[in-house]
Amino acid sequence: MLSFFSKYRLFAIVMTCLSAIIITLIYLTLKRKEVLPIYQPANVNVELVDNSIQHVSKYHKIKDFSLTNQNGETITQETYKGKIYVADFFFTTCATICPIMTKNMADIQKEILNDEDIMLLSHSVTPEIDTVAQLKRYAIEKGVNDKKWNLVTGDKKQIYDLARKSYLAVKSEGDNDYGMVHTENFMLIDKERRIRGFYDGTKEEDIEELLEDIEILKNSYK
Repeated sequence: MLSFFSKYRLFAIVMTCLSAIIITLIYLTLKRKEVLPIYQPANVNVELVDNSIQHVSKYHKIKDFSLTNQNGETITQETYKGKIYVADFFFTTCATICPIMTKNMADIQKEILNDEDIMLLSHSVTPEIDTVAQLKRYAIEKGVNDKKWNLVTGDKKQIYDLARKSYLAVKSEGDNDYGMVHTENFMLIDKERRIRGFYDGTKEEDIEELLEDIEILKNSYK
């Protein structure tokens, strides 16, 4: 009996080591999603990135901003300091993808309503139309909670620069007049003002993924 075990001792050791390696690889594969990527201009669709920063491959963050929300309040980066937030670009008179995006953002609002760490931020790409009064009407109609979700308007150049140079979220319609073709993108922003995810704001499966990623991001701060 002892000779039998001695004969297969090396085999048992090798199999034990292989099993440990396989289990470790499986564990790492399952854990991989628990660390979200940090998106840089260099690895985002070039159509959504301003020419001046397409080469940037590290240290990209959302720039400082100062805009006005649906209540006429000034909203800056300080409003979102220490917060995880979801951002998008829209306009109130849009009759195509915006109603779907707004509905899905409202669904996200329901899920994070009592979570003090999470907020929402929607930028108008037609600030000349979307006045404070217009945003307020839209906010009431869509069930926006003022404590969780800011709809913002302001200087068009600033919004254009935020869209193209910070959030990497919209297509250009010409540099001279700062024209923007907004997309269906929702962006997940972390507490360090870095982009951690892009999602199709018109698709329910992407919204589910976004909510899961919010939890992953929250857990990374524990």
